[in-house]
Amino acid sequence: MNHCLLCPRRCGAGRNSGSRGFCGETAELRVAAASIHYGEEPPVTGTGGSGTVFITGCNLGCVFCQNYQISRQGMGRAVGAPEFVEICLVLQARGAENINIVTGSHAVPALAAGIAWARKQGLFIPVLWNSSGYEGEESLALLKDTVDVYLPDLKTLDSGLASRFFNAPDYPEYAAAAILKMIEYRKPGFGPGRGTAGAPVEVMRSGVMIRHLVIPGCLEATREVLRWFAGKAQGRALLSLMTQYTPVKTPGPAGKAVLPVPGRYVSDEEYDTLMEWLEEFGIDDGFCQEPVTGSEWLPDFNRQNPFSSDLSVPVWHWREGFV
Repeated sequence: MNHCLLCPRRCGAGRNSGSRGFCGETAELRVAAASIHYGEEPPVTGTGGSGTVFITGCNLGCVFCQNYQISRQGMGRAVGAPEFVEICLVLQARGAENINIVTGSHAVPALAAGIAWARKQGLFIPVLWNSSGYEGEESLALLKDTVDVYLPDLKTLDSGLASRFFNAPDYPEYAAAAILKMIEYRKPGFGPGRGTAGAPVEVMRSGVMIRHLVIPGCLEATREVLRWFAGKAQGRALLSLMTQYTPVKTPGPAGKAVLPVPGRYVSDEEYDTLMEWLEEFGIDDGFCQEPVTGSEWLPDFNRQNPFSSDLSVPVWHWREGFV
């Protein structure tokens, strides 16, 4: 990161010297929150919940980012390796099924080293890499021996939409290549969860789950993603088709939206079409979210618990430390 080439942006920032890259971050690892989260897919949540660790900064520029406080506004604070390790171990001690690293693509060296250290200190639950999919092959290689489960987005394979919505016209080529590399690294594997409430639930211990958020009015882009999954990943990865798009306007520097965003939720008609396409492509390896409306589930990282109490239990917060 002396001349940062970590992600496909290859912005060249001197992050080791304190300069900030496109991601908004120096070489310091900054964290916004850690919690036991119950809102992920069943094999990620289990019954014990997923130990989410939200990393500050992002190498994309999505115009409807629900986590814009940490991705664009820099909310969070620097943590050294000992504190990061302690966060992981406390999540494990409180029953988390896994350690779920959220948006860490711009901080791979620090995270890979921190996870390796945590393993030496007794971390035994799976580590999940929850990312936008906008990764460089070199950074993925750094994670190969430390990550067990990959949860990449495949936002779009349309370069026009990638430019319009995600500020990355080359997103499709990099994300598709990165996901195929992840599939190469980890075959699907499941095992009993740690939670004790209710019936036993199997959780992912290795493998890849590809997430795709349906954008209202852009269903043909989703159809292309489904076609790609059926041809390239079916039987080797799970699919999570998400319909939780919420018209959030990511504030720009002056508090205004950077670009216009779709102003509605996924319609019932669009949802019915998605179900028909899943059947057409023979996709049954994974999950499809029921239609979601409202914004009650959106996080606020100013709060000790960024999510509702039904969705998560706070463990660590950037202002207060452990809670």
